[in-house]
Amino acid sequence: MARFAFTSVLILAAKLASAQDQNETGQHPGWPRWCGKVYEAGYPSFEPGGHTTEPALINPDGSPNLYIQFKPRYSLYLQDENKGSFVVNAELSPWFGQPWTNSTSDGGSNTEPFTDLLFTISVTSPGDKEGKKLVEDSIPVNTTGAEFEFDLSDFTPRAIPYQVVLSGTSRYGDQNFTASSSFRYLGGPPMGSVTKIDNLNGGLLFRNRATNDTYVPLLPYGYYGLYNGSNSSAEAHDFVAGYSSSGKGLNAIVSLAGFADTNPVYDSMDQSRTMRFMFDLRGSYKNLTEVEQRVNTIKHHTSLFAYWTADEPDGWQAPFDLPPAAQELIHGLDPYHPVAVTLNCQDYYFGEYSSGADILMQDPYPIAINSTFSKWGTECNTTLGDCGCDNCAGNVQDVSNRLDDLIQYEKWLGRWPLPKFHNPQAFHGEDYWFRDPTTAEAFVMNALAFNRGATGIFAWTWPSSDELFDAHSQMAAVVTQPPVRDFLLSGRPTGSVYVAEFPLLDIAYWVRGDQVMVSVVNGAYEDIEDPLSLSLPVAATKVASVPFGGLTWELGYGQLTTGSLPGMSFSLIILALV
Repeated sequence: MARFAFTSVLILAAKLASAQDQNETGQHPGWPRWCGKVYEAGYPSFEPGGHTTEPALINPDGSPNLYIQFKPRYSLYLQDENKGSFVVNAELSPWFGQPWTNSTSDGGSNTEPFTDLLFTISVTSPGDKEGKKLVEDSIPVNTTGAEFEFDLSDFTPRAIPYQVVLSGTSRYGDQNFTASSSFRYLGGPPMGSVTKIDNLNGGLLFRNRATNDTYVPLLPYGYYGLYNGSNSSAEAHDFVAGYSSSGKGLNAIVSLAGFADTNPVYDSMDQSRTMRFMFDLRGSYKNLTEVEQRVNTIKHHTSLFAYWTADEPDGWQAPFDLPPAAQELIHGLDPYHPVAVTLNCQDYYFGEYSSGADILMQDPYPIAINSTFSKWGTECNTTLGDCGCDNCAGNVQDVSNRLDDLIQYEKWLGRWPLPKFHNPQAFHGEDYWFRDPTTAEAFVMNALAFNRGATGIFAWTWPSSDELFDAHSQMAAVVTQPPVRDFLLSGRPTGSVYVAEFPLLDIAYWVRGDQVMVSVVNGAYEDIEDPLSLSLPVAATKVASVPFGGLTWELGYGQLTTGSLPGMSFSLIILALV
């Protein structure tokens, strides 16, 4: 969010005082800081700390260990589902895992390369299922994303997750490995909706009465939105219809001011077949009593898809334990919906502040900032200042760079990646941002996020300008529906294409079935006036469609070609494969 939006100077002062009284993290608590860095003139700069860095090599000679991780394919299963599956990673890692050598032997004459891990997955939770073997199979060493099915029909639905262990070995049993995980098997909710996280591909599945209790892919796209607070059902219905373009544009909202917990606007969203909402707990998440009351009030709505707790806790230097405590409570009160957290900083205690999230949102706002000198009268760099976008250059590439950073941090921490949503800038003001993004910049920033695997979009904030509302509605109409939605939710891009002559071209592609979708982003303001030909690493036969961008693309001799490429432009092209 825009950190000081819609506040007066008095409210700002109160917020700062409150933050200073609540055990701020980092150096010099009580000083005026953002992302751990002091931002007002008259204070010395200092190293803020909290950096996420590459771990030391686990072996001095640089040889890898075998790092086993596994999770259920989906974050939850319901009692009307008979089958589940686990996703197993058996990766060679320079930083994590257990000792591995590429040799297995029976101690006698039989020795061979250790290329396949034999494993079982068994229940460890106390009870009549303890020791039950769910999977017995093998996985090639240095493989990720392998899926293995198991039977759910013999389990009793319950609120407490079932604990499981993977026990792996080499062929001759001379090297052994273990890893732990859990899965949720729940009874059906008495009313309301269910959202699953796809732990393989990073997207969401959603079901409610309007979907006939069948899971459908959900790529939420909308705004952090304000409402006028009216208790009129007719006005609520008109709001939902106008915001969503009668179900043909935006499909989701984060409910901000004006959305009182019992407002009929939630009922209007329930009655819509397309609208979903993320419930705003940012003002409550530090008070668990209030969280409990509000979650119990809202959790039965059929259009609810997630909760939002901490808003920029890294920027505010909030205590580390607050987001995880709220997440744990919400999981207990409503295990059917995930919890989202928004991070603002480029690198301030990422591990700690992301630990309370099931969905990670990030909100760099780079357009029309002064990235080197702030309104507070200080320089902006890695140890000083706040220029509205932490450690940003002030261009659209700040979006892709930020997502690249977060992806890298998760790898360095040895974590399973969280789903990531992008929060695009749709505003100006506060003496940080001197104009709105153009519609072209809005398209490109979102496209760069999709090219990094983002699976949701929420712009700050609605109402925005008519131009940006129309632009986001136009884009949402394409990316939230098949076939584009299904490519974007099929996992991070299969690959990318680099064109040395045009370093600000950002090209990604997804292979799905007998088609490939190519995303071509020109992140430069200059046109490419000559014909542009792209060599693709997959064999395609024809252009099936151009869902977005309005340009003419042709395929011939293995080259995807267009006559020219406008500056700050985005195209989606779907090709048929051989």
